[in-house]
Amino acid sequence: MTAEYKLHGNVAVISLNNPPVNGLGFETRVGIVNGLEKANADPAVKAIVITGAGKAFSGGADIREFNSPKAMQEPILLSVIRALENSIKPVVAAVHSVAMGGGLELALGAHYRIAAPGAKIALPEVKLGLIPGAGGTQRLPRVLGVETALNMIVKGDPVNSEVLAGLPGQKLFDQLSASPESLLEEAVALAEKVAAQHADGSPMPLVRNLPCKHPQGDAYFQFARNMVNGMAKNFPAPAKCVDAVEASTKRKFEDGMAFERETFMNLMLTPECKALRHIFQAERAASKIPDVGSDITPREIKGVAIIGAGTMGGGIGMNFLNVGIPVTMLEMKQEAIDRGVAIIRKNYEAQVKKGKLKQDKYDQRMALLTTTLNYEELKNADLVIEAVFEDMGVKETVFKKLDEVMKPGAILASNTSTLDVDQIAAFTKRPQDVVGMHFFSPANVMKLLEVVRGAKTAKDVLATVMAVAKKIKKTAVVSGVCDGFIGNRMIEQYSRQAGFLLEEGATPQQVDKAVEKFGFAMGPFRMGDMAGNDIGWAIRKRRYQEKPDMKYSKTADLLCEMGRYGQKTGAGWYDYVPGKRDAIASKVVEEMVQKHRKDVGITPRKISDEEIVQRLVYSLVNEGARILEDGIASKASDIDVVYLTGYGFPIWRGGPMQYADQVGLFNVAESMKRFARNPADDAAFWQPAPLLQKLVKEGKTFNG
Repeated sequence: MTAEYKLHGNVAVISLNNPPVNGLGFETRVGIVNGLEKANADPAVKAIVITGAGKAFSGGADIREFNSPKAMQEPILLSVIRALENSIKPVVAAVHSVAMGGGLELALGAHYRIAAPGAKIALPEVKLGLIPGAGGTQRLPRVLGVETALNMIVKGDPVNSEVLAGLPGQKLFDQLSASPESLLEEAVALAEKVAAQHADGSPMPLVRNLPCKHPQGDAYFQFARNMVNGMAKNFPAPAKCVDAVEASTKRKFEDGMAFERETFMNLMLTPECKALRHIFQAERAASKIPDVGSDITPREIKGVAIIGAGTMGGGIGMNFLNVGIPVTMLEMKQEAIDRGVAIIRKNYEAQVKKGKLKQDKYDQRMALLTTTLNYEELKNADLVIEAVFEDMGVKETVFKKLDEVMKPGAILASNTSTLDVDQIAAFTKRPQDVVGMHFFSPANVMKLLEVVRGAKTAKDVLATVMAVAKKIKKTAVVSGVCDGFIGNRMIEQYSRQAGFLLEEGATPQQVDKAVEKFGFAMGPFRMGDMAGNDIGWAIRKRRYQEKPDMKYSKTADLLCEMGRYGQKTGAGWYDYVPGKRDAIASKVVEEMVQKHRKDVGITPRKISDEEIVQRLVYSLVNEGARILEDGIASKASDIDVVYLTGYGFPIWRGGPMQYADQVGLFNVAESMKRFARNPADDAAFWQPAPLLQKLVKEGKTFNG
């Protein structure tokens, strides 16, 4: 049953029961309508309460029905709300925990509403590139006022029920219950009370009949549009939210509803909406590992140890301190510990200064941090994360020592960004307990966590790490073992293309500006300067030994030979002024590149921004396809999540694989064949990956 029907005296209670958040799927919608019909046909029933079982009133649309015919099968939500409004007996919505999207729109269709304190109230459709589609833009302004409603709709963020109930003149809630536990009892009492009030046949109050005006109308909505366009220029939905709310003030209710619906349907077809809906589903799918089900019990993590108190180790430690998990941090020298603790304090103190963290919370977090110079003092930790220098010899020393001292069942994790986790696991007698946990810098800020599954990593270790990631508010994506895993294996091809573009005639500024205009947070050369060009140099030196046939531009090596490692040395692909991060075009780099072209016999040519973007983005796509073929990623959407949360890929494009789907895989493959004919490029790399060729032939997509 997805909607249960019970009698409480002379009040019928319809409880949505579609875990986890009572999504308004087809069966649930049918259950509500059937319950209403049953209650209205029963002479003994005087009033109706609609509520949600479990942990939500309703979270809105059932995501399992996205892009399926069931989503538009009658009764659609609009029809359900109309049935509520047309009930001949008063309907009370008893809202608790979560009332979002269609769930809030459903409540707005009831005649009366009572809310439990602490309920999260929102219309978050804008986060999926949409506007509310079942009357939210027309009804919410009528109960909360135009400005409050528009702010909620444009932002999409939840607001607590007691905050909304306390607004002067609000008509969203007729009553706030004493507690979540007493909500149903109070809702039934309210239903009995209003039933008596309408015993004479007086009409039920409908939100649609409330007035909706703004005293400064045109001026206010123009101001709102200017604000929205400045903050969300790449997303059409926020501006459309303004249009729809304006319609609620200027049109008859049914005309406003028609405008809302037409706008909603048009937005559904935009690439931005498709990208945002893809991301929504992809992030949820990333947490699911095909062969690790809910029957696998995670290990308990009560204490964490961190090896290395540098920037990365400190950032990793902060994630655990933030959620109340004690951290022991180890270093070889006291000075290193002191520096590491000072960085953590500085980060927290900056939050306190900005009002983002209270002093007592800061004190509590620092009290959970201990430091040591002795491995023996780590032995009782449930999880230990190594964050030392990216060198296999150093990793070997650390993991052999951890194998000696850590208690049985402790999880041994490496923060390696490229190295072989299976080789690291082989340094221990417990390879089943070894896993990669690749955090991204700054580790206390970046959302992405690549979880690297070794050949012998136990299933409960994976389940534990995924659960830990959720607790510390990271988006975890599982990767198999290969050089660079998902993200860095792909970014190497992207960086190689940036080098070839430089050799062929582009400048660092042109490449960066082109890809930043496309939507990347940062171009490849600015990114190299920020991360440290010496890191890429170390990887290339290893590549020259392991893959001597792999082609690279020598410009990056020449840059590093000049000591230009980036922002940390005050000079990289760009020049920098001390104390600032502004990237200034460098005459020295320009001369170096020109000399290199002359030395290797390359005549520079004019390169379009379109070619720059295509070569950089399609290099990610082609390598992503190979990663899927190799089983390193289990699905294309995982690759998209990695690039959206860890590498600054534009959100409104949905990730590299989703973007390729939007462009059309045939078009992508044809471009690759064209790039393969460029003698200055790497022809072998640009042969479309077999998976890409297969999908083109079958007319399919990566994310089909």
